[in-house]
Amino acid sequence: MKISQATVRRRLFIALIAAVAAFSALLIRLGYVQLVKGAELAKMAEDSWRRNIPFAAKRGEIWDRNGIRLAYNVSSPTIMAIPVQVKDPRGEARQLAPILGMTEDQLYALLTKRESSVKLQPGGRKVTTEKANQVRNLALPGIYVAEDNKRYYPFGSLAAHVLGFTGIDNQGLTGVELQYNANLTGLPGSVSFLTDAAGRQMPNSSDAYSPPKDGLTLQLTIDETIQSIVERELDQAVLKYAPDHALAIAMDPNNGEILAMASRPTYDPDKYQEVPSEVYNRNLPIWMTYEPGSTFKIITLSAALEEGKVDLTREHFYDPGYTEVGGARLRCWKKGGHGSQTFLEVVENSCNPGFVALGQRLGKDKLFDYIQAFGFGQKTGIDLKGEENGILFKKSRVGPVELATTSFGQGVSVTPIQQITAVSAAINGGKLYKPHVGKAWIQPETGQVLQEIGAQLVRQVISPATSQKVRQALESVVAQGTGGNAFLDGYRVGGKTGTAQKVVGGRYSANEHIVSFIGFAPADDPKVVVYVAIDNPQGIQFGGVVAAPVVRGILADALPYLGVAPRTEQLKKEYKFGETPMVTVPNLVGKTVSDLYEDLNMNFRLASSGSGDTVIRQAPGPGARVAKGSTIRIYLGGEDEAAPGSSSAG
Repeated sequence: MKISQATVRRRLFIALIAAVAAFSALLIRLGYVQLVKGAELAKMAEDSWRRNIPFAAKRGEIWDRNGIRLAYNVSSPTIMAIPVQVKDPRGEARQLAPILGMTEDQLYALLTKRESSVKLQPGGRKVTTEKANQVRNLALPGIYVAEDNKRYYPFGSLAAHVLGFTGIDNQGLTGVELQYNANLTGLPGSVSFLTDAAGRQMPNSSDAYSPPKDGLTLQLTIDETIQSIVERELDQAVLKYAPDHALAIAMDPNNGEILAMASRPTYDPDKYQEVPSEVYNRNLPIWMTYEPGSTFKIITLSAALEEGKVDLTREHFYDPGYTEVGGARLRCWKKGGHGSQTFLEVVENSCNPGFVALGQRLGKDKLFDYIQAFGFGQKTGIDLKGEENGILFKKSRVGPVELATTSFGQGVSVTPIQQITAVSAAINGGKLYKPHVGKAWIQPETGQVLQEIGAQLVRQVISPATSQKVRQALESVVAQGTGGNAFLDGYRVGGKTGTAQKVVGGRYSANEHIVSFIGFAPADDPKVVVYVAIDNPQGIQFGGVVAAPVVRGILADALPYLGVAPRTEQLKKEYKFGETPMVTVPNLVGKTVSDLYEDLNMNFRLASSGSGDTVIRQAPGPGARVAKGSTIRIYLGGEDEAAPGSSSAG
């Protein structure tokens, strides 16, 4: 059948139109790809050709409250390989093996991996600068030295449980390193270059450097000097008494800032692998729970005073050595009892039957309301991981015996951080603060404070007037009661002892105790409160004998360091048999030798220098406080050489 010319022309026209449409679509597509998607596709292509050598960001430093660096990063390069650029895997493995401390086969397996880049680990991870230079000097194809760093703790084990430590990738694992990991961790950078399909660097291509962004600096409330004092005293106690554990906390009672926190046993964060995991995983001041013993009586005392249930100086209590409650005989620590005493003496003597009476006056509802208001039975919320709750009786299960034992700190379980936080509230005017170790975030480049972590008031627990009475009573405990070993001449120290039987196998142990002491100063305006607990000390097991001297040693150095001036007036200490009283050195300048031997009344011994009959200088100077029987050195001369009031404090 013959096709007409018109049909042929029509078909050719349709074909032409289709061709034009197809060509137009191709042009539109090419234009879209070139003009609209071009930049994006070019970037994708470049990314597929680009190889990155990472540069780790520096982890933020950790400072104490005065800007002393407690943790920071030091350079620690990492050796990397780009396998497709390695020309002789076996030969390069052979050269690297002795430097990196790895076998040739280990390195060969890494150098032949089908990956864009590999870290030559473990031997090439975080190496010394010397090893990094050795690798650079080999100039091996495909082998690169990447910038990396590792954590360094310049004071060794100081504040180890607070600081914590980091893992191989500089990630926080414990302590504030974990708690504040997000802000301490920076953003990594890199150096990148273009390669062909075989992984060879493209000629005339430029490197692209993306700088890392370092982490923020964390400033803590910890004071490096006070931390050192606390750990020194704790170490001495451990050497003397060989306990199972020991711990201490120093806090500013007026804002909840932790000035020092320590546990024994301890560890070096740089070498945490060398100790059992329970040593570095358990921060005892926030993790350990135990019956507090008599330090808990401060809470009962505070509640009774706030509710007007006792007059400490006018009311009397007779202690026969025990009290009968619900068929149970609860004994006083002093066999035969204390007899008739004021309730202030009940506090000074830490008399259990007297505190049972206070608990009964309050009743279970009131007493447990105050216990919970002081923060027991719940976490304080301190900014450290691993805090425990402690254990309290449920009110529904509290009978006469449970009420009685709770009144003097038995049958309840608390943590040290709960204890010091609660006592801080009892002595600071009645304000319960949330304890914390973080103080501020600082921009490392500029030093600008980005955020301050301030005091957080939880609640008002007792009135300022009641708090003042509590301070006065606890000052009497140190000056005239069971806390005498914490007495510090020239400062007004308040505090309370604690001796609690340990529960072993579900029963109270007759031979194992946790002894403790909580002390604060000055008693009229507390600036620091210190809690020390010693777990199962060998030998004598009394808080007033073991723990109180540790607190005294801490306060003796911490108070002058904090700029706290000695008080001119102090509650007179009641010295016990064998204790040496403190006396004031008189002014001896201008006196004759015969005058001295008449006036000194055997309080001092004299050592003289020079010739003559008149004292022209003395050491220690007048007004100094020294132990009775101390030696005063006098310098003798003629009467005309003596300058009135001249002395030497040397």
